[in-house]
Amino acid sequence: MTAISPQMRDALATWGQQLSAVHGAAANTVKAYTADVAGFLAFLTLHRGGTEGLAALASLPQTDLRAWMAQERARGVSARSLARSLSAVKNFTAWVADRSGADATTVLSARSPKYKRKLPRPLSEDAAHQMIETVAAQSDEDWIAARDRAVITLLYGCGLRISEALGLTGAAHPLPEILRITGKGGKTRLVPVVPVARDAVADYARLCPYDLAPDQALFRGLRGGPLNPRLIALVMEKARLHLGLPATATPHALRHSFATHLLTAGGDLRAIQELLGHASLSTTQAYTAVDAARLMEVYEKAHPRA
Repeated sequence: MTAISPQMRDALATWGQQLSAVHGAAANTVKAYTADVAGFLAFLTLHRGGTEGLAALASLPQTDLRAWMAQERARGVSARSLARSLSAVKNFTAWVADRSGADATTVLSARSPKYKRKLPRPLSEDAAHQMIETVAAQSDEDWIAARDRAVITLLYGCGLRISEALGLTGAAHPLPEILRITGKGGKTRLVPVVPVARDAVADYARLCPYDLAPDQALFRGLRGGPLNPRLIALVMEKARLHLGLPATATPHALRHSFATHLLTAGGDLRAIQELLGHASLSTTQAYTAVDAARLMEVYEKAHPRA
């Protein structure tokens, strides 16, 4: 990659540290954002014929931004990915301007590329229950079958991310009525545990051949180490093929199913936002579009036609 100035490199590192320490951004988020900004700064070095200082960054004309975005689209970068990169560039530029006293209005007012947001792809209620039962029937080892059932039930019954479910330790057993979950960016939330999930985890713990120490992973692999999330993805893949479900029937789809089914049953959008741990309500609002789409599908099938 084209070199950027040492001043920019140091500023980028400091900004990344602040994203993590002050704003609680996850390590993968920081890595992605700093890579986006580094790519932009490298482009500027070539485009403007030399390394740029911090003051120059804040006062860039929009023609330079448009040239960078045009290059990214020519490279095949999607509008969605470019929008994320531009957001990172704006965030970094605002941070630089705040420290240098420069006016970054021009950069910050740049329009993000338009793209169609993908709607979540939940399973139907019947498909979600069939998935749990099918996954549990796939292993000849009773404890592994119970383990897989417990994990899948937590994803669907509590709306957990796979990383959150597999991040539980033996200290979480037996599951309480309210589970404290640490999600993205280290943010914690309280999630009610439905009885069927509590029972599934208890059944797994009873059959598991390993000591579920409080400071060790609750869910174990065949040899006793922490369960690899890829194994859950594989058992779900096998189950969806058996059930004839689409490729979108993944572990994360169970979290989507949790939210969509709550909304369909009359759940409050703000409450669902809290349960999922979404920082923004706009993220949760995507489920209202899913619910509306399903309603229209039922309408189209059931409404009498002339």
